[in-house]
This record gives sequence, structure tokens and C-alpha cells, in this order.
Amino acid sequence: MSEQTMHLAVLQLRTETDYEATMDKAHRMLLAAARKGAEVAVLPEMFSCPYDRAYFKTFAQRGHEETVSALSAWAKETGLLLIGGSVPECEDGKLYNTCFVFDEEGKQIAKHRKVHLFDVDLPGMRFHESHTFTPGDAVTTFETRFGTLGAAICFDLRFPELFRSMAVRGAKVIFLPAQFNMTTGPAHWEMSLRSRAVDNELFLVAAAAARYEGFSYECWGHSTVVDPYGSVIATCDETEQILYAALDLNRIDEVRQQLPTFLHLRRDVYGVTE
Repeated sequence: MSEQTMHLAVLQLRTETDYEATMDKAHRMLLAAARKGAEVAVLPEMFSCPYDRAYFKTFAQRGHEETVSALSAWAKETGLLLIGGSVPECEDGKLYNTCFVFDEEGKQIAKHRKVHLFDVDLPGMRFHESHTFTPGDAVTTFETRFGTLGAAICFDLRFPELFRSMAVRGAKVIFLPAQFNMTTGPAHWEMSLRSRAVDNELFLVAAAAARYEGFSYECWGHSTVVDPYGSVIATCDETEQILYAALDLNRIDEVRQQLPTFLHLRRDVYGVTE
């Protein structure tokens, strides 16, 4: 029998250009979250590496193992189920934008490589993640004491099929480390989060980085938690902070019984790969 209430902490961290300073800050925030009674903690996308092409390869050269080892140790120290944001991961000469997930004993239980890379030509902004990263090729769900959970990263949010795939696998909560920017954030952030949550009648937890004013890439911030009815149950501004929320997982069944769109999927007519 899985637990039906999840006490959650979303760490809206500002990533510094100094790796050690960022890691020390992330550690202190996790300790604070655990003292507050959190059971699950989520870090932002590229939490340990500034979100800029000039830093991706440089930070990756030191290896992702040091960061992964620290995340594992932090999870064990705090007893938190830890969704470790994302880090630049190197394997076989390729670089991935990867989210590592650890259980309360510090064991790695999942790894999601960002499937959809952020290649855009917006007014006043051009960004091409594919010049640096290789896309992942897997839908990521994992088993916990809360049941099945899922993970995606930032731009993945714009592709409903990925979220439906996690939902039909049984995901109750989907975690989204992210760094929407100052153009797409105001326009699409909350709208997209609420859409994916209500599409699949589940909880969506979006962990954004705090804004670093004056940096080459400024994140919109506004970490947000959405319930299965599409209602925002917790959100914040762009500043560095810990956002707390208690998720009543019984709410998923309640919504699906009241408005059973997810239960009435016509898989004989359409479908996504599980």
C-alpha cells in the first residue's frame, strides 16, 4: 500500500558560476527542507552548472560523477527521496542533460535524459541545445513508497505525448526540473504546466531555477505545483527560496471519478507507446 500524502520541497536555487558555492548552497537547502518535514525534494534543471553553452562542456569535463555522488550522499543524509534537478552528464564522448533520482537510502533509482532539446529562434533570443547535448530516448518512470512517479526536463513539457506515456505507465506525480526564460516563462510556463496536469489528471511539480539577474540566460523562476484538476496549489516568485506543498494523492482518483477523461482513453482509436 503506497503512502497517500507526499510532503514536498521544491528548491528554487540560483546557480552560481562557482561550482563549490552552488553545491554547498544546495546541500544547506536540502538540510533545511528535511528539518521542515519534507519527504521529497526537487532541484532545478542544470542546478550545478550555469545554463549557458560557455559552461556546459567546461563543467562536464570535471565529470558528472562528483555531483551524482554528492546527490546520493545528500539523499541518504537527509532521508529524502531526491529528484536531483539535472546536470551535464558525459558518456562515450556524448553530453546529456540528465536528471538523476535517488531514494531515501541514497540509491540511484532512475535517470532521465532530456528527450526534447531546446532549439529556438525567438525574438531577441537564439538558443540551440543540440549544438552541445545529445537527446535522450526513454520515457522515465520509477517506483517509490508513494507509488509510480515520473520525470521530465524543461522543454519536454511542450510534448504532451511524453507526459501521457508516463501517465499510462501509472505515474501519479511528474517532476519537471526546468529553466524557462524571461520570454517563454511569462507566456507559457503556468499554462503548459496546468495543461499537462489536467490532460492526465495527476500532480505536476515544476522546479525552476531562481533568476540570476544580469547573467546571459535569466530563468523565469516561479516554481509551481499543480493538482490533477489543473489548479495551482503552490507557486512563488523568481527569487531563491524553498517552496513547500503537501500532495494528497487520493485527489487523483477523486478527479478521475468526477471527470473521468483519463479513464476513458480510446486506445483502440489512438495511443502512445508505454
